[in-house]
This record gives sequence, structure tokens and C-alpha cells, in this order.
Amino acid sequence: MNPVRKQRLLVVVFIVLGVSFAVGLALFALRENVNYFYSPQQLQAGEAKFDQKIRVGGLVVPGSVKRDPDSLKVEFTITDKQATAVVHFEGILPDLFREGQGIIALGKLSANQVVKADEVLAKHDENYMPPEVQEAIEKAGHPGRNTQASAQ
Repeated sequence: MNPVRKQRLLVVVFIVLGVSFAVGLALFALRENVNYFYSPQQLQAGEAKFDQKIRVGGLVVPGSVKRDPDSLKVEFTITDKQATAVVHFEGILPDLFREGQGIIALGKLSANQVVKADEVLAKHDENYMPPEVQEAIEKAGHPGRNTQASAQ
């Protein structure tokens, strides 16, 4: 083989290997940082893995919010009107957090089917419901409360 061709072939092989390595690292990093969304019904069906970062959303069940008077610990239940899920959170809840409103909790699912939330996101106005929560409620066979507002 011609020495010039051999050198070109080696350069091309190293470029392909370098690009492959970079793509592999990028895919690994993305896989580690993905947060999948689950509805309470999907959690009860066992679709979520334990100790994996997830997002779970639904409506806060009225009367389910329990605050610890000595700390910032809060426990509440969310529903997609088909199933419920218990969420534990330690921290300051958003100002717009209320019973009966849509929220999304980011955290991990524990072995006893409780979501240990690191962050709780609430709606930004009275007409808004997170799209994932709206879709989960509609999939459960219930028309969403804010179907007109969601379409805007």
C-alpha cells in the first residue's frame, strides 16, 4: 500500500474513533440526566423504576396535605383521577401550591411506592395545568378541568 494512502487511512480511522468516543460519552451523559414523566396510574402499574430520577404529576388531592410543624417536611397525595401517589417533600413549597391544583414533583420512587421529591413545581396561573398532567388525566378517561385554557 502506498505510504500516503496508509497515512490518510490512519487519519480517517483516528477521526472515526474520536467521533465515536465523543458520541458515546454524550449518550452516556444524556442517559444519566433524563427525567421520565409518569402519572400516578403508571406508578401503580409499576412502570417506573425504583431509585431512578422521575417526574410525576397530577392534581393535589384536597385534604391530603400534611405538614410537619417542627420542620419543612410535607406529605401530600396527587391523583390523575384514576389512581393516586404519595409524595414526600422537604423544603419550601411554591407559593402557587394548593390543594386541587396541578403540580409536577421531581424526585425518586422509593420501594414503598412513595415519591421522595427534591423539587415541586406548581402551575403559574389559575388557568394553567402542566401539559403532562392534562394528558394523564385525559388518558385516565376524565375530561380535564382546564381544557379551554390548555388549548390557548
